[in-house]
Amino acid sequence: MTETDTRNHNPSKQQNGDAATELSTVEDVFDDTYREKEGPKPPRRLVWRNIILMLLLHSGALYGLMLTPSASVLTLAWTLVCFIVSALGVTAGAHRLWSHRTYKASFPLRVFLALANSMAFQNDIYEWARDHRTHHKYSETDADPHNALRGFFFSHIGWLLVRKHPDVLEKGRKLEMSDLKADAVVMFQKRHYTLAVLLLCFLMPMLVPWYLWGESLTVGYFVPGLMRYSLVLNATWLVNSAAHMWGNRPYDQGINPRENRFVAFSAVGEGFHNYHHTFPFDYATSEFGNRLNLTTVFIDLMCSLGLASDRKKVSQETIRARRQRTGDASNKSG
Repeated sequence: MTETDTRNHNPSKQQNGDAATELSTVEDVFDDTYREKEGPKPPRRLVWRNIILMLLLHSGALYGLMLTPSASVLTLAWTLVCFIVSALGVTAGAHRLWSHRTYKASFPLRVFLALANSMAFQNDIYEWARDHRTHHKYSETDADPHNALRGFFFSHIGWLLVRKHPDVLEKGRKLEMSDLKADAVVMFQKRHYTLAVLLLCFLMPMLVPWYLWGESLTVGYFVPGLMRYSLVLNATWLVNSAAHMWGNRPYDQGINPRENRFVAFSAVGEGFHNYHHTFPFDYATSEFGNRLNLTTVFIDLMCSLGLASDRKKVSQETIRARRQRTGDASNKSG
């Protein structure tokens, strides 16, 4: 495991400016030089296609919830497996590996994570990572894709139902993305994303229980299919919404992200958000390793199997110093 310390860029700021590392090359450090444009905000332009699709998805998920009592135990177990796999495709894949490069993954592991990410259906890896790097670099500003200062609904799902703010588009285009463009797995998934989503997010969850143990196609489509997909989506969105609004801030009280145990549990380890925005390069996204952090357990397991390596971690000395300097004195996570 590689242990790295933070470096101060601007000690007068309490944003992420001092959370960069000597080894960090991704643009995930807050840009305190950005200024929002003066004058009225651009009008919100609704994306009706997304609104209709989200209404249909969540209606289908509610119907899947109603069908859950009629599903077999094997189907419920399969639903949980699909939930965990697709969640890891986002957390261990698009987030910690490709957005922040907090560890290195072998080719077989990158292929698995790309497949799992396709099962999650939250945009392809390249687009997800671009938006997430923009979120970190311009957090809680007009250039943040899901700016939490615009309210819970917007940061949770509303940002997907309207056109992006012009600053999000402008700043996203200027980000350094050459590492992802050079990754053959990322670009292959991007080229074949529609087919991958159809097969892995919808058909496979439905057909496996039907073919292997005789579950009805209706239950297979609505329970491990739509209900599971909706649950993973909302668990991920809670990181953008709830974890930016409710919880304590033991590492930096000058930024909005919080430590939220409920989000950490539901999003398989992504709720330690004050820590993550303070130290975005830490592979565990938490001071406490694998506690409420299934994603960290998975990455550690992959390292023990020789499929991953070079995990970046913040030293305890650096954490204590930062907590004392900018924390809210809660000295605990969640």
